[in-house]
Amino acid sequence: MEKVQEKVIIAHDLVKKFGTFVANDNLNFEVYAGEIFGFLGANGAGKTTTIRILSGLSKPTSGEVKVAGFDAYHQTEQIKKNIGYMCQKFSLYEDLTVKENIVLYGGIYGMSRTLISERLRELLEKLHFEEYENRMISDLPLGLRQKLAFSVAILHNPKIVFLDEPTGGVDPITRRQFWESIYETASRGITVFVTTHYMDEAEYCDRISIMSDGKIVALDTPAELKKQYNSKSIDEVFIKIARPATQGSPPLGGLGGRN
Repeated sequence: MEKVQEKVIIAHDLVKKFGTFVANDNLNFEVYAGEIFGFLGANGAGKTTTIRILSGLSKPTSGEVKVAGFDAYHQTEQIKKNIGYMCQKFSLYEDLTVKENIVLYGGIYGMSRTLISERLRELLEKLHFEEYENRMISDLPLGLRQKLAFSVAILHNPKIVFLDEPTGGVDPITRRQFWESIYETASRGITVFVTTHYMDEAEYCDRISIMSDGKIVALDTPAELKKQYNSKSIDEVFIKIARPATQGSPPLGGLGGRN
């Protein structure tokens, strides 16, 4: 008998409006436990609006949305307890030390002091961060900050972790190491929902969704999307899909930033 995959995100006919502006226009997708799900789109496509809804920070206008088994209209606090979140612009408090950040977020996630202490030691050892324990975040190189921010986002073993352009500004070697951490996290059954403006990173995902003008215009595995659009790379696929919608603006330049 074929094993039924657990659906940890369900969005059926998801609509989000701001006045007369439709940011999310009848989105339909499902994400599974332990999946690395890429969420792509140019600026203004509606990605950040969707992530805010899935993270319990904003409510849909209409449609069915469930995250980690909880309803996005009435159970946003339960959603927040079952997810982790990391973004490029803000994840750690720069005026606190490494240890203080870990302890702070452990408390925010509702972990006991004993468990926080255990996870602190485990995390410092795993990341080889023992020498940085009492260093201010502002004193750490960007690559180390990103590694720590990701580890803190999954400190409480959430069902889903949302990564909003997590590798922006770091070098290619650090990016590759970061993705090795993503693979390891997914292998533990944690779903990774990631946005990125690096098209080579999109190739690492199990499946990819591409948004344009508030709609999902493509959703499949990288291999199938390249086959469907007769392209050699996801970069080419994205150009074919997104460039008409952005009226000729450079698609890669339009991927980084608020949307």
